[in-house]
Amino acid sequence: MLIYNNMKKYNFNAGPSILPREVIEQTAQAVQDFNGIGLSILEISHRSKDFQPVIPEAEALFKELLDIPEGYSVIFLGGGASLEFCMIPFNFMEKKAVYLNTGTWANKAMKEAKLFGEAVEIASSKDRNYCYVPKNYEIPTDADYFHITTNNTIYGTEIRRDIDSPIPLIADMSSDIFSRPVDVSKYACIYGGAQKNLAPSGVSFVIVKNDALGKVSRTIPTMLDYRTHIENGSMFNTPPVLPIYSALCTLRWIKEQGGVPEMQRRAAARAELLYGEIDRNKMFRGTADVEDRSYMNIDFVMSDEYKELEAEFMAFATSKGMVGIKGHRSIGGFRASCYNALPLEAVQALVDCMKEFEKNH
Repeated sequence: MLIYNNMKKYNFNAGPSILPREVIEQTAQAVQDFNGIGLSILEISHRSKDFQPVIPEAEALFKELLDIPEGYSVIFLGGGASLEFCMIPFNFMEKKAVYLNTGTWANKAMKEAKLFGEAVEIASSKDRNYCYVPKNYEIPTDADYFHITTNNTIYGTEIRRDIDSPIPLIADMSSDIFSRPVDVSKYACIYGGAQKNLAPSGVSFVIVKNDALGKVSRTIPTMLDYRTHIENGSMFNTPPVLPIYSALCTLRWIKEQGGVPEMQRRAAARAELLYGEIDRNKMFRGTADVEDRSYMNIDFVMSDEYKELEAEFMAFATSKGMVGIKGHRSIGGFRASCYNALPLEAVQALVDCMKEFEKNH
């Protein structure tokens, strides 16, 4: 939450998105003077004694906060989750993989996998514009892995449970990482871009089971082989030092706030408050099936009889300090991204705005 021109701004941007204020201030300080050394973090070597502790501490906090078991590595890479869309099949696909199609990012991941072998769509919710998460599908045992996208930022659906898979399970958790406890032991790999729940854009995280690697017969380019980065502690080449440092600050913040269980409690509270108003207010309606609603990205539109007031509500909400609530063009309407750093106060302000708009009409 920011105050600008004497008006509070409530940041509901989908990504890059809100960060804890402390993290922004700590990062800004590091840009000016990193740890009191008289130099900016932007101008020192990633192999210097001053930066050297950053990545190991970030990795250790990842493992602590998510209770990652032995035998897993955490690495930080450039390229964002979109690069992981090809690194996953490079490292895990021998001949065939299966994908759950829940929206845009799942589609993009599957498209890249088709360059490496047979990428099979096991189930899809495209028939209803991705407003639900497919169920009652069978996971074939002859595939190399099963890929899911746990939270769908555009369509506002989320998988909030750890699937039991008979084959290696791989998940894109870009937008819901640290918002709920995860049984990491059920996954061969978890990855994501940092710019929604962890850090500024420019770095991605990968949690990978070590003994799941080295199974494919293809030659993997050095930079695209996860083992390269595990063996070199995310320092094979110059890493994106600034967003990694911001990620470390966020991880410290999560721990100080009470860890992942507290993040889960806050996520549920935000969602309950906003979905409650969407369901109560006759001027609005949610777009995702109730049982699959996302806690991170809450989509809603004007009810049909009030559709002509959409632009007016958008202008009204903006005048009240709401930032980033315009819905994605695939759905329209509005989207409130309620990531870990968003205070409940911001959601209450949006709810008050909806109530006032209802009263005015």
